[in-house]
Amino acid sequence: MFWQCGRFELDLHTPKIMGIVNITPDSFSDGGNYHSVQHALQHAEQLLKDGADILDIGGESTRPNALPLSADEEWQRVGEVLREVSSWQVPISLDTRHTPVMKKALENSVVDIINDIAALTDDGAIKLLSQYSNIGICLMHMQGQPENMQHNPQYYNVCDEVKSFLQQRISECVAAGINKNRLLLDPGIGFGKTVEHNLSLLANPQKWLPENLPYLIGVSRKSVLGAIIGESDPQKREFASVAAALESVRLGANIVRVHNVKATREALQIMNAYQDFQAA
Repeated sequence: MFWQCGRFELDLHTPKIMGIVNITPDSFSDGGNYHSVQHALQHAEQLLKDGADILDIGGESTRPNALPLSADEEWQRVGEVLREVSSWQVPISLDTRHTPVMKKALENSVVDIINDIAALTDDGAIKLLSQYSNIGICLMHMQGQPENMQHNPQYYNVCDEVKSFLQQRISECVAAGINKNRLLLDPGIGFGKTVEHNLSLLANPQKWLPENLPYLIGVSRKSVLGAIIGESDPQKREFASVAAALESVRLGANIVRVHNVKATREALQIMNAYQDFQAA
């Protein structure tokens, strides 16, 4: 299983780690920690040293109750960082749901991947991405919008509804001329879901995955983990985050999106060592 993403074709037979670089003052976990360009670049460099396979750069917080950001302000936050890291030999992902921000990044050739929590539903997004033949695309499910998604999420069957939504987005991409080898799927843990909804998706990927496409799990430090272990501080959910990443990979996740790359990398190395000896 290979994923075409910009300058790279990633071999996903081996799970990959996507390191998070939030250039925001208000992210739920590390808001403000890396808000300056200098601090964001230092953090990105450390993530690479720790073993990140992909860097995911985001300028807009999409935590529950977050208000939308203008495209100009979002680009002001991420543009300089993207220009710098685009020369690094690592896939660069832009975490955005806004077509104008995607357009600026693509026109400036500073990204390999568009990671979109809105699954290219913004006006003009699919048409824009169809014009770039090799850019990787992550399509995520979200019920509602960040400002209201956690008010009262309801589903008849969460796995079925996520599956139906992602299948529809895949079909629209293909109809626009986007090759499936560019697509990565994400069930959207924490985006318009209760604890029970999240656990249903995490524990049963075969029930929501519409096609044999690679998928990403982003559960690092999220409230579903806090609810399970009884921890309200996101930065104190590191052990739970590593455990969730390991179990996600064991169940088939091709990419895990995490804050603590080093701990996740070491845990995966141990798991791989066990598996190698089982196979011998």
